[in-house]
Amino acid sequence: MTGPTGARVHVITTGGTIASRPGRDGAVRVAVQGHDLVSAAGVRVTVEELMLAHSFDLTVAESLRIAERARAVAGDPEVAGVVVTHGTDTMEETAYLTDLLLEPGHTVVFTGAQRHAGLPDSDGPRNIADAVRVAAEAGGLGAVIVMAQLVHAARYATKSHTLAPDAYSSPGVGPVGHVHGDRLHLASRPVRSPWLTPGERVSLEARVDIVPAYLGADGVHVAASRQAGARGIVLEAMGAGNATPGLLAEIRTCLAEGMLVLVSSRCRQGPATPIYESGGVALQRAGAIFAGTLTAPKARLLLAAALSAERDPRQAAARLSAYLGA
Repeated sequence: MTGPTGARVHVITTGGTIASRPGRDGAVRVAVQGHDLVSAAGVRVTVEELMLAHSFDLTVAESLRIAERARAVAGDPEVAGVVVTHGTDTMEETAYLTDLLLEPGHTVVFTGAQRHAGLPDSDGPRNIADAVRVAAEAGGLGAVIVMAQLVHAARYATKSHTLAPDAYSSPGVGPVGHVHGDRLHLASRPVRSPWLTPGERVSLEARVDIVPAYLGADGVHVAASRQAGARGIVLEAMGAGNATPGLLAEIRTCLAEGMLVLVSSRCRQGPATPIYESGGVALQRAGAIFAGTLTAPKARLLLAAALSAERDPRQAAARLSAYLGA
């Protein structure tokens, strides 16, 4: 199990359950140093501890720091692939952000654990070993998540169970591969939409809020986000992309004031797409952009990146539409 021309795998550790143990009070906290996590016989591995934190404690800036570091290391010609150990709560967001930044031809594998390192049946060691194997053998995947022997494209992966070891799934798409024993089997390769221009850096300074749609929602959360200075809203809409009359009214105000609105769905399978005249069609006519199968947390990062890169909302909207195929 070696990478091209004997290249090494670089492991970046950031904390999470995979690096956690219970203290004397029984509460689980991050405590395991990066070098104590990794054991990968047959593969030349280097380890870098970037931080030691639970992923629910991460800021957007820290998530971007992880993604930028992974991108930089992946560009090293002596590195076959990169593994990032990460808490599972926000792993899908950092992995997707990394996928936005990553140049073609590179692989960054995210992994973590659902059972902490103090348990005899912790899933961490197996997940790390599988992640190192994928990073060493599969070039050009972009960012992927490896958990419970399955390989998920970052674009589609989402945490779908709070406690089970197979916490991650790719609703409506399925995994792109799996690790069986000491063999990697790839069924397909992720199709990635280009986002960055050569040499471009990503900023996430623009405030973007997620607003959920639910029965009887009156739009007060949209109004509060606008008043708080948000430049964009991600509407986690009902069904195929529908909003209540109260939400629609407030979103029209946002769009009229130059804000951008991305529409995702609270459903875990199927795209957000305009169908109903008083629902998704009304949102589209008002100027909202539909995010397809992109989940709300990922749509938020994408919209923040677009608004941070382009001060003119029309240019940001054009860039979003090109990326999403809208």
